[in-house]
Amino acid sequence: MKERPKNLKKFGTFGGVFTPTLLTILGVIMYLRLGWVVGNAGLLGTWLIIAISFLITLCTALSMSAITTNIRIGAGGAYAIVSQALGLEVGGSLGIPRYISQGLAVTMYIFGFREGWMGIFPDHNAFLVDIIVFAILIAIAYISANLAIKTQFIIMGIITLSLISIVIAAYEGSMTIPTSDALSWGSFKGSVENGFTGSDFWLVFAVFFPAATGIMAGANMSGELKDPKRSIPTGTLWAIGVSFAIYMFVAFWISRSASEEELLNNYYIMVDKAFFGPLIIAGILGATFSSALASIVGSSRILYAMGEHKVLPFSKFLAGQSNNGQPRNAMMVTATLIFITLLLRNINAVAPLVTLFFLITYAMINIVVIIEQRLGLISYRPVFKIHKLVPWFGLVSSVFAMFIINPSVSLISIAIVLMVYWYLSRQNLETPFEDVRSGLFFSFAEWAAKHTWGMKKMQQRAWKANLMVPVRDVNGLRGTFEFLRNIAKPRGSIKLLGIEGYSEQSTLANELESISKSFYQKGVFSSSAVIHTDEFAKGINYSSQALQGAFFRPNIIFLNLQNHDDYENELCPVIVESIRLEVGVLLFLAHPKALFGQRNIINVWVSDRRSNWDLGWDIGNLDLCMLIAYKLKMNWGARIRVITVIKNPKEKANATKFLHRLVNLARLPETLTEVHVGDFNTIVSNAPTADLNIFGMDADLKFEFVKTMSDKTQSSCLFARDSGHESILA
Repeated sequence: MKERPKNLKKFGTFGGVFTPTLLTILGVIMYLRLGWVVGNAGLLGTWLIIAISFLITLCTALSMSAITTNIRIGAGGAYAIVSQALGLEVGGSLGIPRYISQGLAVTMYIFGFREGWMGIFPDHNAFLVDIIVFAILIAIAYISANLAIKTQFIIMGIITLSLISIVIAAYEGSMTIPTSDALSWGSFKGSVENGFTGSDFWLVFAVFFPAATGIMAGANMSGELKDPKRSIPTGTLWAIGVSFAIYMFVAFWISRSASEEELLNNYYIMVDKAFFGPLIIAGILGATFSSALASIVGSSRILYAMGEHKVLPFSKFLAGQSNNGQPRNAMMVTATLIFITLLLRNINAVAPLVTLFFLITYAMINIVVIIEQRLGLISYRPVFKIHKLVPWFGLVSSVFAMFIINPSVSLISIAIVLMVYWYLSRQNLETPFEDVRSGLFFSFAEWAAKHTWGMKKMQQRAWKANLMVPVRDVNGLRGTFEFLRNIAKPRGSIKLLGIEGYSEQSTLANELESISKSFYQKGVFSSSAVIHTDEFAKGINYSSQALQGAFFRPNIIFLNLQNHDDYENELCPVIVESIRLEVGVLLFLAHPKALFGQRNIINVWVSDRRSNWDLGWDIGNLDLCMLIAYKLKMNWGARIRVITVIKNPKEKANATKFLHRLVNLARLPETLTEVHVGDFNTIVSNAPTADLNIFGMDADLKFEFVKTMSDKTQSSCLFARDSGHESILA
């Protein structure tokens, strides 16, 4: 990540967080809709609506405060918070829709400003007013965030004067309605637009709630704050507290200053009841202008941050900065988006998405804190600590508010986020920082280990081919790469165990790591390690013994028999010890010419059961043979042929029945079965051609038998020994 310009202007708590957050919350809803809310819900209902709305945002603000004091937050506000916790894919899935919704919000604020302006100057051209306001906003934001914040100081002065006008009106006697009459629950009569056909508490709540969703305005400036860990919590919480007090007071004032009929019919009732009405008009214009300005500045920072992390196409361009550190390129793209939406002239249909994307962001911030708290990792030690129930309440209430406001659009907004996540997850984004996902996965693995400890070692239904592959000849490993992958794929794993004497010039570890990465890229989880020892068998056996206490331990030892191997002294001890440890064994001998042939037919040889043809759960040393054959069948697109050779012709019917039942219970349709009577070696020599022959093996398997089978079948051969913890019938 590139360094920021040294002359980048940094902001403190008051200018960088408190002011934009307060001005965004004290928006047009306070001036033009709070009276209507009081007219419907009454003062008590309105206070309850305000309290619920601010409680939802307060919980999210507390969660945001906790997480920002635990990380080094970069540019992008909520996008940066979620990205650093859950990765760029999740952060981008929120950042992209939220950036677009911020652009729509700017257009809505410009339209709101125009309506207020046209109320004063009805003869002015509406489109021209929009374009002029747009140009002024972009010019201020383009020059610098410093100028934008100075402009907001002026606007805050205007809004303060409008509130003083209300206080003076109250002092001068505007509150003529007795407190006993004002303290009432509303009748919810509805609005002029629906002909006063009625409303209810939650519909009125849905109208008011967007007023409380401005808490991210300050956090969006996270990359340009002197001390974001201190400024974001302090500025945001103070802005929430001050705005909450103002809303409660204004609701009380208007409930005692106007009748129910006036409140329901006149959206400009505050202009009429204030001591100096033009200041309320100025407050409306200032509120819409400041909200638009904060959204432009904040959204361009979100786009810049996504460009910096290469989340979007043309990221290098989007991450461009001016000499004084302003994201000019992102600003121009944002200006283009806003101008296009201005040309639409009516965005009411998508307006709910703005609020709902805010709420999805709130929910994700709370989820981040919940995950961090539940994991209990040592890295989570925020300076600002909150109770564990706070993020849960924030999450539940955010989702609740979404579906209260607009259930159908909520589902659409969630679908958009999921689609963006799906797209980003396919882009192989490189995260420049460690996120909580690694801790989440490790903690889940730890949880699984703790909860499965003490269970039966036999987990036949959950069996996977987890191979340990001893290696001292990398070329031999490369030769069996695809074969191993086809045995393990898709859910198994491969642990490469290098065995060699100590040497400073050794490259074995690096070579194994490279091959392990290749397995991973081909869809099989793999890891590698090297044991320094001159004794091949002991190195393998000590590793197997040590791994017995591991949760994700290998269940198969794969031995690739090569010319330089000392079978009796190096491989036989491994087979014997693996059987003792109840680890499966696969001994592979590749045919020097045939290799794997066409990968069409796999022969599985079943030993003569000598009158014991009953098929129970224990089918002898046959489970691993059949399971490996099935894995290869699926990955090769091959066909299995199960063959048995018996000496007594009277047992042919029972043997045939056994094979048919075995194939049926193992759920292996299209599997061929053959029963031959005669000498085993003779039958093997004349057996139908296969690309791989699989045999069972005993603890005292002789090298001569292994070599003979490969010569007689003229194919590569695999010899398998069950661990006792797998079952083809499970």
